[in-house]
Amino acid sequence: MNNTRKFSLTPVEVPLVETKHRRIQTALPVPESLDILERIAAHESADVMNQLPIVWDRAEGHQIFDAWGNAWIDTTASIFVANAGHCHPHIVAAIQTEAAKLSHTYSYPTEIRARYLEKLIAACPDYLEKASLYSAGTEATERAVKLARIHGLKSNPKRNVIVAWDGSYHGKTMGAQMVGGQHGDKEWIGYLDPNMVHLPFPFPWVLEETGKDGAALFRDHLKLIEGKGVDLNSIAAFIAETYQGWGAVFYPADYIQEMRAWTRAHDALLIFDEIQAGFGRCGKMFAYEHYRVEPDLVCCGKGISGSLPLSAVLGRGSVIDLDPAYTSTHGGHPIACAAALANLEVFEQENLVAEAAAKEDIFRAEIDAWATRTPARIGLVYGHGCLFGVFLTERGAPGTLDPEFCDRVVERAMQKGVFMIKTGRGTIKLGPPLNIPDDALIEAMQVIGETIAEVDSENR
Repeated sequence: MNNTRKFSLTPVEVPLVETKHRRIQTALPVPESLDILERIAAHESADVMNQLPIVWDRAEGHQIFDAWGNAWIDTTASIFVANAGHCHPHIVAAIQTEAAKLSHTYSYPTEIRARYLEKLIAACPDYLEKASLYSAGTEATERAVKLARIHGLKSNPKRNVIVAWDGSYHGKTMGAQMVGGQHGDKEWIGYLDPNMVHLPFPFPWVLEETGKDGAALFRDHLKLIEGKGVDLNSIAAFIAETYQGWGAVFYPADYIQEMRAWTRAHDALLIFDEIQAGFGRCGKMFAYEHYRVEPDLVCCGKGISGSLPLSAVLGRGSVIDLDPAYTSTHGGHPIACAAALANLEVFEQENLVAEAAAKEDIFRAEIDAWATRTPARIGLVYGHGCLFGVFLTERGAPGTLDPEFCDRVVERAMQKGVFMIKTGRGTIKLGPPLNIPDDALIEAMQVIGETIAEVDSENR
């Protein structure tokens, strides 16, 4: 489903911008930057040309800077990593201090690891009692699936089915891709685990079409997979990405609550993938708390450290301890632990979870203004806290997403000094650092609204 449009690498003269939070003073892309993009493309398989053609030089707080005098407001937090802002001085100082002491320790004991784990568990709800540390979010997913199967097989040698949802994303390693619901990305695997099954995602419009509540829809979904030959007694766990990333689409709360009741009655686990959603992003420490349930395992990454590669599986001690010998070469790296500890300290000092919750009103007010200005282009809107997804639709077809139009908006906003994610799906996805100043957030949102109107007028 992803749109493959590439951004232009032909420098364009754009209007100069100079505000408190934005500065554009060159053609874009910067002509001098093209050599760097080409050098990366020549030596790495990653498609850098599919991203906005900005060569990052440094970033600070809510801003991205290149080496040629341009500055952008970042509405991505570097894909939801820099929840406490880019290069926060407290986190940088912690990294520098630890780097001078230890460069690597495998999974051997360190004081910084102990301090971090104590702080992490103290910041979690009481039922998340222990953690396992890794380096990437996809590792956390793989770990959670293994723990779920070990737990299931303890009580029933046939209980090994993992249930997930169509469209979900859980990482790029083989197991994570198989349990994920982006089925077009799995052709390379060849043999797919038949004990990883997927339910249709319960989009809000599905509830409207069926006239059912979330609980009834969950029960229908169980009957659906049962009709395909799945023995419900063989289900070891459900793993849910807390929201569909491309559009910030959450599950109906009663759907999740019914699932939690079912898993408890059948000794199955409930796992949330919070790699993108956690650490204050949605106005609560963990986004699944909006569903008012208590999961057994929670996969974390990205915003967990605010900067360095670190991930974790959090959960009940009895589940985490099912496989205590599982280790990761760089998991719990001392420098990453120092950064993550400092990140939690910043969360406390700056009250970032409450800050994210408060910013929700700004997002809603500004998106309402977009809808007033270009009603034919603004479709569905979803979000909580400092995360929002806005569906941009085709003019004259309000139910149809317009990926080409959306990518043009993302590119034009970049030319005005606002940096956004390209989803390739026709949605604007917003997730700035949680401590972005209110005036900077308002400025970015107003620039995006202005850009939507401009690109729309050019299409008429």
